[in-house]
Amino acid sequence: MSQRLRLLPRQVPHPSSIRATAFALGLHRFLAPAAPPPYGCSMTFADHIRATLKLGLPLIGGQLAQVFIGVTDTVMMGWYGVEELAAVAIGSSLFYMFLILGMGFGLAVMPMVAAASARDDDRQIRRVTRMGLWIALGFAVLVMPVFWFSGALLLVAEQTPQIASDAQVYLRIAGLAIGPGVLLVVLRSHLSALERPNIVLWAWLGGVVLNAGLNWVLIFGHLGAPEMGISGAATASLGTHVLILVILALYAARADGLRHLSLFSRFWRPDWEALGQVFRLGWPIALTLLAEHGLFMATMIMMGWIGTLELAAHGIALQIISITFMVHIGLSSAATVRTGRAWSKNDPDGLRQAARAAFVLSAVTVVATVVLLITMAEPLVGLFVDPGDPLRPQIVAIGASLLVVACFFQLADAAQVMALGLLRGVQDTGVPMVYAFISYWLIGVPLAYVFGLSLGWGGEGIWAGLAVGLAVAGVVLVVRFWRIAQRLPATGSEAP
Repeated sequence: MSQRLRLLPRQVPHPSSIRATAFALGLHRFLAPAAPPPYGCSMTFADHIRATLKLGLPLIGGQLAQVFIGVTDTVMMGWYGVEELAAVAIGSSLFYMFLILGMGFGLAVMPMVAAASARDDDRQIRRVTRMGLWIALGFAVLVMPVFWFSGALLLVAEQTPQIASDAQVYLRIAGLAIGPGVLLVVLRSHLSALERPNIVLWAWLGGVVLNAGLNWVLIFGHLGAPEMGISGAATASLGTHVLILVILALYAARADGLRHLSLFSRFWRPDWEALGQVFRLGWPIALTLLAEHGLFMATMIMMGWIGTLELAAHGIALQIISITFMVHIGLSSAATVRTGRAWSKNDPDGLRQAARAAFVLSAVTVVATVVLLITMAEPLVGLFVDPGDPLRPQIVAIGASLLVVACFFQLADAAQVMALGLLRGVQDTGVPMVYAFISYWLIGVPLAYVFGLSLGWGGEGIWAGLAVGLAVAGVVLVVRFWRIAQRLPATGSEAP
């Protein structure tokens, strides 16, 4: 770091260089102050907003690109057929339930690398990232049989035989992406914690382009390829995950400023101490994520009990909500890195200010989202259904009503995901896991069943129960974080 701060001989920039960067300078002033004060020094609230945006915007872009891959699958399968759309929707939900479980260990790498980086501890950065990759590989091997026999599991969940069969066809191919999927989460966390988020953005943008092209060719049989339908969508998903993994791995190994970490050198050597550290921090994150995604999966299964149209509309509405939710995920990841660094540097004031900045930015996003959903519900749902489909009006009407209900839990959902990100920054994951399980499964799921099925409110009732569960989680997790922030120990050596 000291070498980068060394004064250089005075140079006069070339006029063409000035012209080429004139516009960029304006954006640079907003996102990246020329000399941001380090943790422990005085930073204004505006400085914290800028720092969060500088790290968070590329992460938001990467998260949005990741969701757009799923959106592309949903849109193209909606054009292909309603029953195929329902099968891919429930198959994708099952895949992402296990992907999210594996993501917990990858996300544990982020605060650990951020803290080690703040201490300039390259050895610890390498240790925890490698063992995160080890855990990801082991997890992928363990869950592969679930995808192969997924049809039987969906029949037990009382899905129709056709949907269960089609979903199994999808998962036997797309399920192979679980390995690349969890590995790239570890690398994404590693690079984000080292404040290299731009490569994450570009990798996922490349994935969007590849996935859309492969879907167009393989689902519908263009350019001389056979018409593969559901199998084509699954193959496109697998190829996309592999591409993104390769890009991130090459960058982590070869990029300037990262090559010295020797991340993959002697990769086969175990480091049981570091593996234990990642596992202990990661398994509560994994179960918290599983509990949240399981809540959405449970609502999808309930929708399947009501009918195929309701299930298809539910899948579309969730895709739309996921797009806006990714903004909060990106900000939450930025908050994890920034609070992790402040925590490691014994800077309680910096930690609290970073948290406030993240909450303010998330609240602004909530307001914009609610306005969008209220004014554009039907047009947004209509984008996902073939205009010539005779069932289109019914699907659009159901989906639009669900989006209106979604407006009521936007703030709660944003609050709980932001609080979880901040708590990871101070490496507090055990108690949040318990809070999340109680909120999602002892409150949200039972109320969704009562409102939607017992009282006969239908899809809107299921989403109302979902909203209550998320609201409870939002309140208790935010309170948990602020209590910890107020009594952050001076040593910063362990989470409160």
